[in-house]
Amino acid sequence: MCGIFAVHGLTKPGQDRARFIALSKRLRHRGPDWSGCFVGQSSVLVHERLAIVGVESGAQPLVSEDGKQILAVNGEIYNHIALRQSVGPDVKFKTHSDCEVILPLYKQHDTALCSLLDGMFSFVLLDESVTPSRIIAARDPIGITTLYQGWSSERPDVVFFASELKSLVDDCDKIIAFPPGHVYDSKDDSTTRYYKPSWWNGDLDGPEATIPDTPADLKVLRESLEAAVRKRLMSEVPYGVLLSGGLDSSLIAAIASRETEKVAKAQYELRQKKLKDGYTSPTGDDSLVTEEATLAAWPQLHSFSIGLENSPDLLAARKAAHYLGTVHHEYVFTVQEGLDALPEVIYHLETYDVTTVRASTPMYLLSRKIKAMGVKMVLSGEGSDEILGGYLYFHAAPDARSFHQECVKRVKNLHTADCLRANKSTMAWGLEARVPFLDKAFLEVAMNIDPKYKEFNKGAAQELDADGCPLMEKYILRKAFDVTGDEKPYLPRSILWRQKEQFSDGVGYSWIDGIKGHAAETISDEQFAKSAERWPEDTPDTKEAYLIRQIFEDLYPSQAAAKTAVRWIPRGDWGCAADPSGRSVSIHNSAYEVDE
Repeated sequence: MCGIFAVHGLTKPGQDRARFIALSKRLRHRGPDWSGCFVGQSSVLVHERLAIVGVESGAQPLVSEDGKQILAVNGEIYNHIALRQSVGPDVKFKTHSDCEVILPLYKQHDTALCSLLDGMFSFVLLDESVTPSRIIAARDPIGITTLYQGWSSERPDVVFFASELKSLVDDCDKIIAFPPGHVYDSKDDSTTRYYKPSWWNGDLDGPEATIPDTPADLKVLRESLEAAVRKRLMSEVPYGVLLSGGLDSSLIAAIASRETEKVAKAQYELRQKKLKDGYTSPTGDDSLVTEEATLAAWPQLHSFSIGLENSPDLLAARKAAHYLGTVHHEYVFTVQEGLDALPEVIYHLETYDVTTVRASTPMYLLSRKIKAMGVKMVLSGEGSDEILGGYLYFHAAPDARSFHQECVKRVKNLHTADCLRANKSTMAWGLEARVPFLDKAFLEVAMNIDPKYKEFNKGAAQELDADGCPLMEKYILRKAFDVTGDEKPYLPRSILWRQKEQFSDGVGYSWIDGIKGHAAETISDEQFAKSAERWPEDTPDTKEAYLIRQIFEDLYPSQAAAKTAVRWIPRGDWGCAADPSGRSVSIHNSAYEVDE
């Protein structure tokens, strides 16, 4: 993952080069490994690089063989090997970068190239073979990577793009979060949706709504998630997994552990065979650049967890790591350390959403520890709860249709919350987070399952299926990995069937209580009473929300910045509590236990 900054429509782009490099420098935490700048006829592209694949040769902006197309990318293209083969033997590549394949794909498919990419990405591509020069910009289907678009009323013909808000706020008085699954084209100043999966309209109320009726195939569900994890092991640098001890992160860790062992064995056997056969690579070295050779293969998987002393997540993660045999790294933080970090966290998050700030703070602290170890990439479990209705408030869904509509709505809005948190909390320290649950193929399987198979017991989650497993949230995912036979189980039953804890709860209940207490001491009753006067729109409804909004405004005082933030509002129409913490959902207090 990297940082990109681009401006198009300038009359004298060379005059602003130094300023734009300075604005891009605000993104350097995303790409500490190298910086690059290209000045075109009416455009400037700047890139801050975090080297993960093609480490030695993938500096950006990338330039096509004829020098007419220039590309700046933030992200990873997992199917780049297959795409390289698809463009034909006449295309000559300059680097081993997974992103370079976008250049020939553009020449062959124009903006339709976006649908061919399997990965997480935001990119800006400049085409100087046409007059006037053309720029296209695109963001991955769900918005795993971040991208903003901005305009200035002083220069109405100029358009700006940046990975983060902080590079645009000084120059733009209108800023939007660029919509996921869309592509912008300066040729006609259009922004169009390219990602159109079969389940996309499932949140609509009318006859155009698509409510699936496909039964849950547990084998397909399991294998598609395994494939999603496998492709995300593509790396040339040390990597690991974020392990909270909850279902989602533990499953990702379990699959990654198995795949790491397979990859290490397969890579060794491949190398031995090719060397025995006298293999010489096309580039004249012995790099063996194949799909298998681009998969990371540390001898043993490393896992990372964080929490307050003796928090639920730390204890569960320790148990999962011991079972999986990972090299486990455990970090304990204090409430005061979290409070001290709040301004930094909000600076990097660029939002005032309470839920996002709560959950991002421990993730931000953990990311710093991980990067200090020399690790550049981690796998994470975001997306599962939205896809499968795993949040505890889904217990309150009135019917299967409403359940599915909420799932689709939450997946569509992931870029405003969990994806934003995972991307910015980690990239604040130059650490890349990859999220297998948001794989396009896995989404196609999981989002097309009849919602009646995703719904769960509305009581105290004590009912058991025929195998003695509790009928609970994300039941089909748990059941898919509850395999029996000669093979070692993926996870211990106490982890596989552990009740949902939201990350901000699981790191220790005192964390949320600590923020609330700090806000109560910091924000006076008089200040809070005037919340609506200070912020007529998105008025904070608690002192905690007031404090977070105040910090955000100190950092980003413009209206343009405030309008990019999106708050998560619990489903009051389902009878849900106003506080977004999982502990406020009644089902949480009816916790259940299962035997080992």
